[in-house]
Amino acid sequence: MRSVGIRILKNRLSEYIRLVASGETVLVTDRDRVVAELTPPSPGRAAWVGDALLAEAVRKGWLTPPNLTETPLPPRRPLTSLKKLLGELDRDRGER
Repeated sequence: MRSVGIRILKNRLSEYIRLVASGETVLVTDRDRVVAELTPPSPGRAAWVGDALLAEAVRKGWLTPPNLTETPLPPRRPLTSLKKLLGELDRDRGER
């Protein structure tokens, strides 16, 4: 575990991010007082930001995931035949 001051962290951020990505924890200090902790992502965390944001929205109740156990809806039947539909379109265009 390492500690780093805010100013040094700002100037060498990439270096410290690489340390965290490799598994090390970095404590961020301000005048020798710990103000933040940079840790690698937890094992259950999604690898992509979009996935993590969706998971967070589900945890907070903003979104509800689909219920995949429900039976699918039966296939829909067409309301009219294609020939009749095209005939109506031709008639409508002819009136213009």
